[in-house]
Amino acid sequence: MSNRTPTQAEVVIIGGGIVGCSIAYHLTKLGITDVVLLERRHLTCGTTWHAAGLIGQLRNSRQMTELAKYTSDLLYELERETGQATGFKQNGSIGLALNESRFEELKRGASMAKNFGLDVQVVGPSDIKNLWPMLNLDSVVGGVFLPKDGQANPTDITQAFAKGARMRGAKIVENLKVEKLLVENGRAVGVETEEGFIKAKTVVLAAGMWSRGLAAAVGVSIPLHAAEHFYIVTEAVAGLPNNLPVLRVPDECAYYKEDAGKLLLGAFEPVAKPWGMSGIPEDFCFDALPDDFDHFEPILMNAANRVPALESTGIKTFFNGPESFTPDDRYLLGETAEVKDLFVACGFNSIGIQSSGGAGKALAEWIRDRRPPMDLSDVDVRRMHPFQGTKKYLHDRTTETLGLLYAMHWPFRQFDTARGARRSPLHDRLVAAGAVMGEISGWERANWYAEPGSTAKYEYDWGPQNWFKNSAAECLAVRDAVGLFDQTSFAKFLVQGPDATKALNWISVSEVDVPLGKMAYTQWLNPQGGMEADLTITRIATNSYMVVTAGATQTRDFSWLQRNIPENLRCVATDISSSLAVFGVMGPNSRALLEKVSGEDLSNDAFPFATSREIQIGYARVRASRITFVGELGWEIYIPVEFALHVYEELVREGEAFGLKLAGYHAMNSCRTEKGYRHWGHDLTIEDNPLEAGLGFCVGWEKEGGFIGLDVLREVKNAGPLTRRMVQFQLEDPSKLLYHEEPIWCNGRIVGSITSGMYGHRVGGSLGMGYVNNADGVTADWLASSKFEIEVAWQKVPAKASLAPFYDPKNVRIKS
Repeated sequence: MSNRTPTQAEVVIIGGGIVGCSIAYHLTKLGITDVVLLERRHLTCGTTWHAAGLIGQLRNSRQMTELAKYTSDLLYELERETGQATGFKQNGSIGLALNESRFEELKRGASMAKNFGLDVQVVGPSDIKNLWPMLNLDSVVGGVFLPKDGQANPTDITQAFAKGARMRGAKIVENLKVEKLLVENGRAVGVETEEGFIKAKTVVLAAGMWSRGLAAAVGVSIPLHAAEHFYIVTEAVAGLPNNLPVLRVPDECAYYKEDAGKLLLGAFEPVAKPWGMSGIPEDFCFDALPDDFDHFEPILMNAANRVPALESTGIKTFFNGPESFTPDDRYLLGETAEVKDLFVACGFNSIGIQSSGGAGKALAEWIRDRRPPMDLSDVDVRRMHPFQGTKKYLHDRTTETLGLLYAMHWPFRQFDTARGARRSPLHDRLVAAGAVMGEISGWERANWYAEPGSTAKYEYDWGPQNWFKNSAAECLAVRDAVGLFDQTSFAKFLVQGPDATKALNWISVSEVDVPLGKMAYTQWLNPQGGMEADLTITRIATNSYMVVTAGATQTRDFSWLQRNIPENLRCVATDISSSLAVFGVMGPNSRALLEKVSGEDLSNDAFPFATSREIQIGYARVRASRITFVGELGWEIYIPVEFALHVYEELVREGEAFGLKLAGYHAMNSCRTEKGYRHWGHDLTIEDNPLEAGLGFCVGWEKEGGFIGLDVLREVKNAGPLTRRMVQFQLEDPSKLLYHEEPIWCNGRIVGSITSGMYGHRVGGSLGMGYVNNADGVTADWLASSKFEIEVAWQKVPAKASLAPFYDPKNVRIKS
């Protein structure tokens, strides 16, 4: 071992970019000073050094905005603390709209910003001209101005983080390559470098585009891929003000910033160029990639029209450098599912500079506490699935993800690239029947069905889209007859062993020691009482259970399950997701249809709600579970995949007489919103508890042995009336649609935000739900006596509030 590195440390960080140095800084600030940061070449030499250095605050959720806002607030403190300049200039930013649809997007974002306490202004063309006098206002309809955004020097910020970390005892070693991660018994225990081994209690992978290769060598999937990113820096521009706000013109895929009297023009073009498919050169360090003027020329042509001064200004620098992108344009943070004590912070999708402070602080606290400090599910690395780390998938998706940063963020927008990775056995049959597929976690799922002769394709809008009437017909079929949903994307886990009951009872809030064939709807909590998962558990044998959860959370939930089975219990969990197809047969005629195809008695007495048993359909033995996510009488049918097509054919053939209609996930989302059914990741997060969420009926308060989080829930229960609760809303204007994070106003002040929204076709109204806060308690009387409005795109819309769902609040239909 070299004398410049120790043989062991509490934390080893791999990567000397801005995020790695931020993590080291924040760890030492927390008192964790035995930190070693290893950089293969020089600090910032990968991506950080050539970043544009834009410091924006508004992201698409409260948590992500808080992290970005923290970065902005930190930069002044960092400079004072270390004496190292950061180049931070709080000159604001403008988002420019060249059409009404983009203006609607920007105004919705501005309304959302109010939830987060950001200073935001909706501005017209004349205001924009005052802020950016050199701008050509052709086609400009408006914009949004955030005065506290700005710009900074990424290299200087990195050096400040590094200096601050060193001041508290961290050791930063440059020109030392990490050869591989060391893993023993499923835990990261250190690294092997060119100069020997360093043992560690925690290893952090913050190596940017090198992260995927290092992780893959120990069986960990880190889905990211580099893409070429272009910008130019002009010669000096005569008369250029030095306080110009950062300007983003997403409709022209461009951003601008003033840079020492010059203009920097960057691009997020619609079709990107992936880079590094054959590996990253060993000597890559402060390197630029070859110019491609033809690729950048369309951006430059539009820019010369938008900023006429560019026509007479020369180009000083044409730059092309690699940046890492992930399959969903959100970065990767947290402890990996595959290896304990291995943390990652990478794949920042061109927002690494503005995210660096917040991400570093959050990960440092995560390392200290071994739990995330807030709901970070948006960026939690466990949201990813192993197939997303394959080279071809990443290459194909990266051509799109770079450009999506500036593309219109339409509701329900679907990816165009890397499609078809995971398909139900019914896929081709459903497409032939008019299914328009959406994608989630690689699964192709029928979102809606086009009528014969119509175009089976999305036409996006902020209001009702082209599938609105189709989805309405599907909802009404579920209400009046019977709908068939393909729910094969569900994740399914088998939990077995003599101690399976004890293990699941410890992990789950509900009592799972139930009779054979009984189902439990339950949540999994963390020790702080927050919800880590929302799912069903079915007892299929004395020592055997089937856990069913969302396909999107498959990796995350299975990891939580495995890691929380007490080590002394005889219990094993197996992921059986790929072995079973799932059909939802829902609606008042579902019983008659299933009785017809099975020959079984499915009456209430014979087959009560929340029970499950095997039945026969055609030649197949299947598991039928009487449960619903749409608020109607219905069953989920679990079928071995090899029998799925046969069972589908039986249902379709016999279903015609019962009014069977194929239905998609948009219809399911409408129905579940009418019923107030919660969705994990939107309405339920690790920061929410079951009592606030209206799920107290799930809690087994007195079950033997208790469960994770019980003590906290008891404190909440005993504290008196809940001051924060999930509430349902219906807008008085049904033409305004809710999606996510719209502010909830009560008597003139913001009291919460919408967690999810959808149009309810069975009730004929625009609906949403969200948590509402009131210091004196959120009660039915208070709701009834208060005036509620939901802010949609900078306009307040009156709304009716209710603790009960707007559709079938007494659950008569599901238990009929």
